[in-house]
Amino acid sequence: MDHITDKERLLLIEQAVAGDKKALETLVLGVQDLVFNLSLRMLGTFPDAEDASQDTLVKVITHLSSFRGESSFSTWVFRIAVNHLKNYRKHMFAKLPLSFEFYGDDIRNGKVDDVPDLTQDVEKSVLAEELKMSCTNVMLQCLDVESRCIFILGAMFKVDSRIAGDILGLTPEAYRQRLSRIRKRMAMFLNEYCGECGGGACHCINRVNYAIQNHRISPAHLDFTSAKPISSRKMAEVKEAMEAIDDLSEEFSFYKAYESPEVLKEAIRAFLAGTAFSVVRNA
Repeated sequence: MDHITDKERLLLIEQAVAGDKKALETLVLGVQDLVFNLSLRMLGTFPDAEDASQDTLVKVITHLSSFRGESSFSTWVFRIAVNHLKNYRKHMFAKLPLSFEFYGDDIRNGKVDDVPDLTQDVEKSVLAEELKMSCTNVMLQCLDVESRCIFILGAMFKVDSRIAGDILGLTPEAYRQRLSRIRKRMAMFLNEYCGECGGGACHCINRVNYAIQNHRISPAHLDFTSAKPISSRKMAEVKEAMEAIDDLSEEFSFYKAYESPEVLKEAIRAFLAGTAFSVVRNA
């Protein structure tokens, strides 16, 4: 979506609540990637992120008439998304919780040399990149839900501490203190184990077949490497729309942002083409 001003966005909201289909579609498309990337970090996998994003965007649509302009529209959407994701229990890792201890033990003791070639003629470097992106996202699942929210808002989206604290019900000072502790915990783990982003001995290229054997990646379904990265301009607009950015370090800049998968776009288009407008007007 082309960059629009706050005044133009408020007008779009008024038009959408009044039943303007194009205005509602413009608003939803403008936050769709934001919601998907937050969901992906919170839940760890593309399928779970797609499902949760669809739920969140439907909530945005059906609650649109309650937006009062007391924050930016993006901040309001973030609040809806965070509240939904903090209580989301249908994702894979809700049933199979992870810990840093388990992750570290697997890195130390996994029998990576005892696995045959399972690459199915896919370039090993491509599979290694898929594993890197999958691993760094799944690693976030070692954090409890609120710590994960704090880390994602601060380290990936670089949300100002006042806004992030408001979204999470924390004072800015408490948010910054907790973010600092969580960042240190993540950095310590990476430095101890990860050879890609830290000083550890684990290198993705050496664990590709082990990861395939344990169903962590699949040569037939390369979700991360086949996804279209979001443009830096678009991410800058998202950050600008959040009103301010903390000057945080770039230790975790390897986290990529992606455009919403086509399956999610199609689901939202179908919803918009159906009952959406009566729902918005009658909310």
